[in-house]
Amino acid sequence: MPSRTRRSYDQFCATARALDSVGDRWALLIVRELLAGPRRYTDLHADLPGVSTDVLAARLKQMEADGLVSRRPQPRVYELTGRGRALLPVLDALAHWGAPELPPVPGETDAVRAHWWALPLRAALRAAVPDTTAVIDVSLPGGVFHLRLDDEAPSVYGEGPAPEGSTATLALTPESCATLLQDRAQAEKTLRAALP
Repeated sequence: MPSRTRRSYDQFCATARALDSVGDRWALLIVRELLAGPRRYTDLHADLPGVSTDVLAARLKQMEADGLVSRRPQPRVYELTGRGRALLPVLDALAHWGAPELPPVPGETDAVRAHWWALPLRAALRAAVPDTTAVIDVSLPGGVFHLRLDDEAPSVYGEGPAPEGSTATLALTPESCATLLQDRAQAEKTLRAALP
């Protein structure tokens, strides 16, 4: 049973208990980053602009106590446990729900990372072509990342081209990514055209 050393909703309710573990600010964004695989603290901090080092350290410590994250000493990295990885469908649902809120272009003060498209794009492509286990390299103006559409893969995405090689490559813009999130038929057409 997870540790309950911080404030709690104190409700005998599964949703409230889940929010006791992942309802704090930054928790689900840490999970988003760790779905790419093990990460060093400095890499997490770099890809979570706006989080203070104190808050990040506290969240990681609490997530470790809750059994969502584990820390390996050599090399010193954080990674998701099975329980933490089980949050992937939650992040997929939140990304799907939040996609209509994205404006056509980032705001003047918005931080942007190309790999932040990975989870919503992966969910859209999996929904459009559910029978594929493709590994897809995605190129955006801000960078390159790869997606693994197989749920059994050790990480569902990662930065840069897939080290093991990819099944397909997609060259996209933020606008075309947004279209793929909203239009399942277009997502299917795009993915099927890219697959061998």
